[in-house]
Amino acid sequence: MISLLDYGAGNVRSVRNAITRLGFELTEIERPEDILRAQRLIFPGVGAFGTAMHCLHQRGYIEPLRAYLAAGRPFLGICLGLQTLFEGSEESPGVEGLGLIPGQVRRFDDQARSVPHMGWNGIRLCKDSPLLDEQADAKMYFVHSYYAAATADNRDWVLALTDYGQPFISAVQYQAVTALQFHPEKSAAAGLEIFKRFLAADLSTAPARRHNKPPPAPQTQPAKRIIACLDVRTNDQGDLVVTKGDQYDVRERGVVRNLGKPVDLAQRYYQEGADEIAFLNITAFRDFPLADQPMLEVLRRASEAIFVPLTIGGGIRAFTDNEGQVYSALDVAAEYFRSGADKISIGSEAVLIAEQYRARGGTGDGSSAIEQIARVYGNQAVVISVDPRRVYVDNPKDTTHHCIHTEQPGPNGETHCWFQCTIRGGREGRDLDVIELVAACQALGAGEILLNSIDRDGSGHGFDLELIQQVRQAVTIPVIASSGAGTPEHFTALFAAVDVEAALAAGIFHRREVPIRQVKSALRAADIETRD
Repeated sequence: MISLLDYGAGNVRSVRNAITRLGFELTEIERPEDILRAQRLIFPGVGAFGTAMHCLHQRGYIEPLRAYLAAGRPFLGICLGLQTLFEGSEESPGVEGLGLIPGQVRRFDDQARSVPHMGWNGIRLCKDSPLLDEQADAKMYFVHSYYAAATADNRDWVLALTDYGQPFISAVQYQAVTALQFHPEKSAAAGLEIFKRFLAADLSTAPARRHNKPPPAPQTQPAKRIIACLDVRTNDQGDLVVTKGDQYDVRERGVVRNLGKPVDLAQRYYQEGADEIAFLNITAFRDFPLADQPMLEVLRRASEAIFVPLTIGGGIRAFTDNEGQVYSALDVAAEYFRSGADKISIGSEAVLIAEQYRARGGTGDGSSAIEQIARVYGNQAVVISVDPRRVYVDNPKDTTHHCIHTEQPGPNGETHCWFQCTIRGGREGRDLDVIELVAACQALGAGEILLNSIDRDGSGHGFDLELIQQVRQAVTIPVIASSGAGTPEHFTALFAAVDVEAALAAGIFHRREVPIRQVKSALRAADIETRD
C-alpha cells in the first residue's frame, strides 16, 4: 500500500499524477493510524516549516510518523518533507522538527545568490543508492530558501550534496528512509524514474553503503531556465485558445489570434525541453476567477502529463461573486494549487499593492495577496508579473522616479528614461516605477519577478537589457526576463550580459520560428549551463 501524507498545503496533485502515470495506486493518510499501516509512505511538503509542523501536530501525525521513521520503513520525503526530519529551522525559531536527523535548517545567504534557490541543479552522490545511482548526471528541480548542511553528526544520513553558494544536503538516506530536497514530480523523466524505483524496488532495510573513497565530483551548477509562456483567453467563439500579439494586442483584423489549444501546446513544449510552462489567463473571466472552470480544467489536464513546474496568472486577488460571497486572494490561489499549479503570478494587483505599501511608508499589514499567499505556501509560490514601459526625459531631474541613462534614445533624442508600471494589460500607466514595484513586492514576500517589456513585446529585437539590469540590481530574488526574443542569440546575449535565472518567450515558440531545443543548443555552445 502506497500512502500519501498530505497535510493540506501546496500542489500535491503532481505527486499523485506522477504515481498514477507510473501505474501505481495511491491511498491517502486520513487518520494517525493510517501512517503505521502504510507499506510505503510519501511526504511532500511546501511552505513554511512552522506551518507544516503545526499541521502535523494538529492532526495527531507526529508520534506515529516518528515511530514509522524510527523503524526505518520505506519513506520518501520531498522538499519540506526532508527539512522536517531535522531538529529545527531558522525559518520558525522555537518550533521542533521530527528530530530524526541531527542539525538545524538554515537560510541561504541572499548576498551570494538569489534566494529562493529556484530551478534546475545537479547532485553529487556521497554513497550508493538504488534510487539515485542512475540519475547522478541529471538536473533536478529545486525551489527552496532554506537548506540543511552536512556535518559530522549527520554524516551517515547524507546521500547527495548540491552546490548553491555553498554545498547543502540535497538527499538523505538511512535504511529505507529517503528524503529529497528537490521535487522529483517536477524533475521530468529523471524524477519519474526516482518515483518508479521507490515504488517498485525491494528496498533494503540495511544502511546504504558509503563509498570507501568517494570519487571527486565537480561542483554542481544551476541551469538557466527556458520558460514557454501561453497567453490564454476566450476567443470570439467562446473557446479557450493560446494567443499572442505585439505590445499586448492579441487581435488581427478584428479577430483574436488563435495559435492552438493550451494543453496541446503545453505538452509540446514539455516534450521539446521547456524547463517551466506558464499559463497567463488574459480573458474576461477574471471578474470571477473561481467560476472559470475551463481554465482550472486546463491546469488539471496539463498536470497529468507535464512534469515540470506550472505557473498560472490572471485574477489572483480578492473578489465578491454575483451572490455576494467574498473570496480572498488566498482562496483563489488555493484552488489553483489544488488544480495543479506550482506557482501563481500576480500582475495588476501587485501594482496596487505596491502603491498601498508606499502610502503606508514602506510597511505591509499582512492583508495583501502577496503576504497571504507567501505566508501559507512560501515565497517561492508567488511570482510578480511586471509590465513596464519606457518614459523618456531629457534630464533625470525632470522626474522623481528611478532614472537611467539609455543607449536607446527617445523619439525626440531624449537620453534618459524611467520604466513606468502599468495595469490592465498595459492599458493604464501608474505613477510607480519598476524599482519601487519590485522592491516592495520582495519586501512583502514575493519569491520571483517575471519582467516583461511593453516596448519590446513582439518586436523580435531582443530583450531590453537596460531594464533587466536595473531590476536585477534592485532585488535578491530570482528574475525571469521576457519580451523581445527573436533568435537563439538573443538568449545567449541576455545571459552573457545579465545574471538572471531564466528567460521566457511565447510567440517565437508558438509559431515554431525558434524551437526550444535550438535555444538550448545555442546556450550550451556559449558555455551557458542548461538542462538537457
